[in-house]
Formats: sequence, structure tokens, C-alpha cells
Amino acid sequence: MPYSRTRIRTSSRQALSDATHAPYWLDRPGRPEPKPALVGTTAADLVVVGGGFTGLWTALLATDHDPSLDVVVLEADRVAEGASGRNGGFMAASITHGLGNGLARWPGELRELLRQGHANLDAIEATIGQLGLDVDFARAGELDVATEDYQVAALRELADVAADHGEQLELLDAAGCRALVDSPLYRGGVLDRHGVALVDPAKLSWELARVLRERGVRIHEHSAVSSLERSQVGVIARTAHGSVHARQAAIGTSAFPNLLRRVRPYIIPVYDYVLVSEPLTTDQWASVGWGFGGGIGDSNNQFHYTRPTRDGRILWGGFEAIYHYGSRMSRDLERDDRTSAILAENFFTTFPQLEGLRFTHAWGGAIDTCSRFSAFWGTAMDGRVAYSVGYTGLGVGATRYGAMVMLDLLAGRQTERTRLEMVRTKPIPFPPEPMRSPAVALTRWSLDRADNREGHRNLWLRTLDRLGLGFDS
Repeated sequence: MPYSRTRIRTSSRQALSDATHAPYWLDRPGRPEPKPALVGTTAADLVVVGGGFTGLWTALLATDHDPSLDVVVLEADRVAEGASGRNGGFMAASITHGLGNGLARWPGELRELLRQGHANLDAIEATIGQLGLDVDFARAGELDVATEDYQVAALRELADVAADHGEQLELLDAAGCRALVDSPLYRGGVLDRHGVALVDPAKLSWELARVLRERGVRIHEHSAVSSLERSQVGVIARTAHGSVHARQAAIGTSAFPNLLRRVRPYIIPVYDYVLVSEPLTTDQWASVGWGFGGGIGDSNNQFHYTRPTRDGRILWGGFEAIYHYGSRMSRDLERDDRTSAILAENFFTTFPQLEGLRFTHAWGGAIDTCSRFSAFWGTAMDGRVAYSVGYTGLGVGATRYGAMVMLDLLAGRQTERTRLEMVRTKPIPFPPEPMRSPAVALTRWSLDRADNREGHRNLWLRTLDRLGLGFDS
């Protein structure tokens, strides 16, 4: 395996010496001013808990369907401050966390899941155009690469499976990959030209919030919901300084502890880390190529993802996925200097021609990980509350789909979405502590071991595969 957790050169650490630990997407002068917190008691038709992608899409789609609907969105921090502003900006058509995961879990529904996923991405693109959203959207595609010879066969199999299900993936050899992006590690790949877009995730959050406010939706930041209670006519969402009495509620709180205790065993917060470089010079871009403009992901269990930004930088993230005992979440966990140094070292292993490039941003954020790696849904309080969580790092596009499902459930509608087994079932819950933490640690060790042994999965990983329980890297 070309990547390492132990070999970190001084030059890689030096490349991070001036990096800020604010997310690149949020570190800009055009960030909207914070909106006032909820104070006092108010009423609404729908209260949305969480001002991330899930909550914003829910409010947008609800007011699309009924412009007279009175909607309140309650965000614990600021819009885009959580996972919606900390990701890599890959917006995939997949709603199953990739073709392989969908095939393993819902083979009989896969064609329909693929169709609905592409329709969802098409609808996002149409919405961005119709509403004039300034979000740097580019349907540039994604290249999945092999960095080891044994991975080439798996990519070839993926391309064959895709073709069997009506998907168009281009199989490339090493020369074909390096004609697109020049790395000495790339042994082959598959190119998806249409199923992935790149976007500025913070801009998308801010633009959705802007449109919602123009529609009369009330968005309150710094308004963490402490409890959600049943009332005679609906629900009551309580915050530190106010409350919303609503007919219905939609919960989209990602990795944060869910207001519904029954949902919490299904989710663990896993911290992922990202770097963004300084802008490349013309000569540096010429040395690396990147002619197709899309994103890249490698084929390791513990993988990297990378993409260009609109202003000529390279974003580089992934590899380490870190769980903290007791599902702990904290601001201090959003910085991890050791993990950032590992990422920098692996970046220069991938692109040695860029040695000397410096990183301006290094940050982390929590992913709402579930055991099936893709979203799940449910209702509570006699159907007055719906939730959508568990996107496991692939929620930039899939959250819109999740919002549609929540609105279907709240309305009691039978649709092409609610009829799916994927929507009607839930993942296997994670074990409680103190078993959870060692189980995650053993899984991470086993995934690393598999990457260093040509993909061979040990007994622990094979057992998890049989149980349908795992931890995404």
C-alpha cells in the first residue's frame, strides 16, 4: 500500500505550518450574518429541526408543494457550520452510497434506486438553475482510481455491474487515468461523467437559506432544540429561549444526538478530516493535468477523495475516520494535527510533482455513520414527526431525496419512494459502550490490514459482512 500512518516527513508538516483550522468553505468575507435566535413562543405548520442540507431541502420542498405553508427552521449553531459546510462538495446521484453497496443490500431494487438517484440529481441541477443559485455547481463527474494492481480487477467488475444495470462508466487503464490526472500511483480507473457534480457546499446552504427567507420561512440560528414533545394538536419544539408549536416536525440533525432516543443506537459520529491547498500556479496545474475538472476517489478501504476548487486550489480529504469513546462530539475534535500531517504526506505521495505546495486550511467534522452506509427514515408521535439520518458522508445530494421521503411520511403518502425496501427498513444498530469503541477500533485496524494485504478481509470483516454491519471509512 502506498499510503502510511507512520511515515510523515518534516516537509509535510511544514506544508501545514500556516494553515487555519476553519473550513475553507466558511472562511470567506461573503458569509451571511448570523440570524437571531428564537425568543418567545410561536406557531407554525411545520418545524424543521436542523439547518443543514436535510432541513433546508425539507423546508424548500415543503414550500414548493404548498407556498402558504408556515415553516420554522431551528439551527443549533449557524447554517452551514456543521457537516453541510465541512464536506468535500461531491454531489453524487447515488442514494445508496455507491453501486456496490446498493447491489449488496437491495439487489432487487437497484435499477429503481439508480433511476430515482439520477432523477434527484437532475432535479437539484434544475432547481439551482431555476432559482439562480450561485453555488459553483459543475456536473464534472468523478474518477475512481486503483492505486494497487489488485484493485484494477475490482474496478473492471464495477464497470461490468454498472453496464448490467444501465449505468455508463468508462473503464480506463493507467495511461488513460494519467491522461486525466497525472499521478504515478494511478494503475487504472472508472470514470463516471454524469453521476457526480461538484458544488460549493457552504454556498449551497446559504443560497437555500436565502430563498427560504424570501419565501417567508423563519430561520433561527443559535436555537438548539432541547426537547420535542407531543401536544394536543401536534408537537412542541423547545429551545433555551422559546418554543415552536407546530402540527408536524422534521428532524435532520446529522451526527448530533437525535431528539428521538430510539434513533441514537443507529448512528455513530465519525470524524473525517480535510485539507485545502494554496492556489496552484499555471506550471503546477500543467504538471498534474486534471483535464476533466471532476473529483477523484481511490479504491482503498480507507480512501482519499480530492477535487479542484473554483479558485484553483486542491481539496484533499479522507483516509482517517476517527470515532471517540461514547460517541463524543466536541469542537476540539475538529482539529487533529497528526491526521492532517498524515493527509499531507499522502497528498505528496500521490502528487510528488507538487512537493513544496502549502496548505491554507485543515479542518474536520463529524459524519453521521450508520451500519448500512446510507440514509434511513422513520416516524414518531403518531406520524407527527419524521426523521432522516445516516448519510455516512454522501449526503450533499442524497439529503434532498431524504427530505422528499420525510415529507411523504408526514403526509401519509404512498409514493415510489415510500414503497422501497430501502425506505421501509432500518440498519442494524451499533452495540452500546463499552463494546462499541473496541469494535470500531478493531474494524479500523482490520480495514488498514486489508489495504496492506491486497484487499484480503480477515475473519472480523467477513463476519461483519455476513451480518450486514460495518463501519465506513
